[in-house]
Amino acid sequence: MSIILNGIGVSHGIAIGNAYIYVRASTEATEYNVPASYHPKEIERLHQAIKEASTQLNEIKSRIAADTPEDILGFIDSHLLMLEDPAFDEGAAAIIREFSCNAEWALQVQCDRLVQVFDEMDDPYLRTRKDDVIHVVQRIQHCLAEKPESKAEPVKLKGRIVISDDLTPADTLMMQHQKVAAFVTEFGGPLSHTAILARNLGIPAIVGVHNARQLIHPTEQLIIDGHYGVVIGEPDPRSLTHYRKLRQKDTVRKQRLNRLINKPAVTKDGVHILIQGNIDRPEDIRNLKQHDNTGVGLYRTEMMFLKDNQTLDEEAQFKTYKRALFRLKGKPLTIRTLDLGADKEIQESLGQGPMAHNPAMGLRAIRRCLKEPENFLPQICAIMRVAAYGDVKMMIPMMTSIHELDQVSALLENAKQLLRQRKVRFNDKIEIGAMIEVPAAALSADIFAQRMDFLSIGTNDLIQYTLAIDRIDDEVNYLYNPLHPAVLQLVKITIDAGKKAKVPVSMCGEMASDPKYTRLLLGMGLNYFSVQANAILEIKHIINNSNMGKLHTKVRKIMNCHDLNKIESLVDTLNT
Repeated sequence: MSIILNGIGVSHGIAIGNAYIYVRASTEATEYNVPASYHPKEIERLHQAIKEASTQLNEIKSRIAADTPEDILGFIDSHLLMLEDPAFDEGAAAIIREFSCNAEWALQVQCDRLVQVFDEMDDPYLRTRKDDVIHVVQRIQHCLAEKPESKAEPVKLKGRIVISDDLTPADTLMMQHQKVAAFVTEFGGPLSHTAILARNLGIPAIVGVHNARQLIHPTEQLIIDGHYGVVIGEPDPRSLTHYRKLRQKDTVRKQRLNRLINKPAVTKDGVHILIQGNIDRPEDIRNLKQHDNTGVGLYRTEMMFLKDNQTLDEEAQFKTYKRALFRLKGKPLTIRTLDLGADKEIQESLGQGPMAHNPAMGLRAIRRCLKEPENFLPQICAIMRVAAYGDVKMMIPMMTSIHELDQVSALLENAKQLLRQRKVRFNDKIEIGAMIEVPAAALSADIFAQRMDFLSIGTNDLIQYTLAIDRIDDEVNYLYNPLHPAVLQLVKITIDAGKKAKVPVSMCGEMASDPKYTRLLLGMGLNYFSVQANAILEIKHIINNSNMGKLHTKVRKIMNCHDLNKIESLVDTLNT
């Protein structure tokens, strides 16, 4: 009899194959007393285990296909860097000395402490990075126990659907090397490494399927629908026929979308729309170019600081931005200044004050930069310097008032004077834009448009601030809805303000990457999209099959509606 399990579809596509239950050995730590005279030997055990874990990861990295993109290899590199972090080595060693306990227990205590820090973060991407801590600790624990890590290599996994509690980046890459058909995990979310890697590698994946290993029998036939997050066990012939047809349609659709690579986005009535990509680091440009030869509408620079867990000087930033610009080969690069804050902290800032009660409302983004000009000025200088080598724009996040804009302008002039004194090449006419992410900024968009070279709508924060809900809080995130009338009005106000001032307005939040809202945004007058790389072709396909003039009329009806259910119905009709 067939069973149907539901989870979160994180990588679209349909797979049909036999299950493989992947179980790694338990790494539960037990505590026992270690006399003070044995502390040095116990700490040396810990050091050797960390060293062995690093050796294992480097061995796995060497076995991965040579043509694997460097941005994908970066997931293993992040674990290698974590193994060098004093948080594991010195932190656990200090616990051994303080509590006279064994290395396994000390490492588990340190792991719990680090996980708690990540759990308190507001940013959903950073919050899920606690998984990296857990994966690295598990690998070290295996080495402490001198147990060989469970490997999928001896089993022929080609065409199999892997079922696991969770997968490390190393697991995922090694299984992809063996050409698995799909992944299903009991834990994880859309921003977990398994999800990100599966999307990048083009492998259907579903996460959050609770108790999957107990409910699915080894080798039983499965259907995986990565779009809707559905797992079907022991499917009947009718289901198999249906999903085989869907898989064939999906293959044909991808082939058709691939024909749009490097083609322009033009509506049926001849309106040219600019689609650019969002990146976190220069290496992401390789993935962007696989989808389209376009520019970058959002470069999130704080990820570089968080990766290295420290502030970077002007020269280090300049070299990184320059590398990104040169990889774009003449295409534009929009660099967002730091969006660090209480929820996205680097090591040297931790412990310098109490944790904010509501980090999303606290000292972050431009507020943080204006309070710490000693860190903000080097970034401004680095961006203006790289702007001398190509089409580079600077974007300021979370602007709320003209007073902040005046402070930014003063710092920009200060940076220009410093660079002139140093006789360094830079672009003193670099275009400066503001991100519209809070209701106050949207309601003041006409004033910002008169002072800025461009505006960009950050919908992720705009929606949560407008609706007063935390989008990652399970208790209230069902209220997070881009179609709320208040959200739509703020977006429209911003777009109209840009048009009136003849200033470009783009959108770089998740709303821009969701095909469900493309026609709605076109009808509202949006001409510039900055989206996730893997959404570019789908968004372009919708644009090329839309008539912007007709959409304006239909969207006007949506904007005059105040019933959320009716708005959703009208948007569905718009997309039919």
